[in-house]
Amino acid sequence: MGLLDRLLDLVKKRETAGLSPDAAGLKIVAEAFDPVVADSAVLAASPDWVSTAPAVLRHHLLLPPDRLAEAAPILAQDGYELREQGISDGFARVLAVRVQVVDALHCAQERSRMAGLAQRLGGDALGWDAQQPEPTA
Repeated sequence: MGLLDRLLDLVKKRETAGLSPDAAGLKIVAEAFDPVVADSAVLAASPDWVSTAPAVLRHHLLLPPDRLAEAAPILAQDGYELREQGISDGFARVLAVRVQVVDALHCAQERSRMAGLAQRLGGDALGWDAQQPEPTA
C-alpha cells in the first residue's frame, strides 16, 4: 500500500467516524465468499448496498490460534481490529473488521492482502462481508 493510499485511508477514516462495528441495526448488504466472483459483481448485485455510505467491512479468516498475536498488529497497521469468533477444526475463526466506504477496488485489494496474510500465517481467508445500518423509515 503506497503513501497516497494510506493518506486516502486516513481521510476516509475521518469521514466514517460516525459508524462503529458495534453499532445497533447493522445488516449484511454484500458478501463475497466465492473467489471466482469479482468483488465488483458482488457489489453490483447487492440491492441494499449504499455505495456512498460507510460500511463495516469484515474479512472472515481461519488462523492458527498461536499466530493471532502476530496477526493483530499487522492488521492494526491498516485500521483493522481482530475479533475472535471461536475455534473450528483446530483453527481460530476470526474477523478483521474496520469501517470504510466500500468500493470494488478496495475490496479486491483487501481480499488479496487478507489471503496473503492468512497464507503466510498458515491459515485461510474465507471471504468478506459488508454491513450497513438498516434504513430508518
